[in-house]
Amino acid sequence: MTISNNKVVAVNYHLSANVEQEAPELIEQTTKETPFVFIFGSGQLLPDFEKNLLDKKVGDKFDFAVLPKNGYGISDAEMVTKIPKEAFHVDGVFDAERVIEGEELMMNDAEGNELMGFVSEIGDDYVIMDFNHPLADHHLHFVGEVLSIREATAEELDHGHVHGAGGHHH
Repeated sequence: MTISNNKVVAVNYHLSANVEQEAPELIEQTTKETPFVFIFGSGQLLPDFEKNLLDKKVGDKFDFAVLPKNGYGISDAEMVTKIPKEAFHVDGVFDAERVIEGEELMMNDAEGNELMGFVSEIGDDYVIMDFNHPLADHHLHFVGEVLSIREATAEELDHGHVHGAGGHHH
């Protein structure tokens, strides 16, 4: 069996970023005991990730790079915004325990949509938040192996995720 649409695939890999640097940063690493398991072709993964796994078989190894424009994108200056410090007050006091430079915060936009952002600067009367993906501008490098492939069940396809080992449990 080869990897194609509607197959449940388990892979073991390590992901490094900024591979063009002397010391690439390890972003994520799975193991054979805790692989990454997903439904291929469901539109939930980076297209280049799937493109590089298409038609692989169990036991096949992979080693490929994804450019920033094909990964998590290029940083957009419009996704960095200065927010009045009062927006981070709890009971009239600035929430210094939660709002720390470099920390990730869940926030809501004007329409109530949740956005994940990073605190990039705290000023006297403002907080600068960066809502770009944390891997924007990064060259990604995946190295790994295909561990298993099987047909997705009708229920998994209907729910949009893998059930059972390595997947979602109801």
